[in-house]
Amino acid sequence: MTYPSNNNSNVPVNQTPPPRMVSIALPNYKPVATMIILALTVLLYLGQVLSEATYNGTDWLFLLGGKINPLIEQGQFWRLITPVFLHGSIGHILLNMYALFILGRVLESVYGHSRFLLLYFLSAITGNVFSFLMTANASLGASTAIFGLIGAEAIFVIQNKRFYGNRYSSTLANIGFIIALNLAIGFMPGISIDYWGHIGGLLGGTIFAFLAGPHWDVSGIYPNLQVIDKQRSPTVLLSAAVILIVFLAAALLMGGK
Repeated sequence: MTYPSNNNSNVPVNQTPPPRMVSIALPNYKPVATMIILALTVLLYLGQVLSEATYNGTDWLFLLGGKINPLIEQGQFWRLITPVFLHGSIGHILLNMYALFILGRVLESVYGHSRFLLLYFLSAITGNVFSFLMTANASLGASTAIFGLIGAEAIFVIQNKRFYGNRYSSTLANIGFIIALNLAIGFMPGISIDYWGHIGGLLGGTIFAFLAGPHWDVSGIYPNLQVIDKQRSPTVLLSAAVILIVFLAAALLMGGK
């Protein structure tokens, strides 16, 4: 990342010196959490395949952890998060894991490991709560969390627009197009997609990113400049707690369809 500096003592007083480009290292966490989630999800999908092959087509992992409304109403609230690890087909998991690989690397590099995990699983929960409230259909998949990541990326770009320079508008437009396209696919007739889960995940991830996402600033004195995150840990934890409480309360009070 570069910023102009006018530090040039050899330039005459009445002459404006040309800007000097300064290199600033940006936060760059390794995508450890992203790869762990990806590996665990693939491992559990292999377990689903093995279960179907062993028990005459019965997917025991889905029966134990899928989003099934009557069982959630009986108190099996883990089903509001476990569906994020389960998938219905090879195409389903390939699409979601590709999206996780692309989005996760970018967001974890700026969010850090712990805050990225909060973003991912909060998005999964809010997506499944929204699905629980709005449709009786059983569902599974990481799309709830993926949509949360997409919304979080948009908020990050908006809140840190000066770091994008001329790429700001095109980057934001591209994210908006991806969101619109994926939501539109969910509403197409004949397509079995839990679009309510997508909307809920997008909503949860966007809210969390707005309240607790990285908010960058430049600190230091030239040439020792660095990018700092003005977001504070108590704000991150409080935001996550509030979102979780609100959505779980909605699930308890309103019930499912």
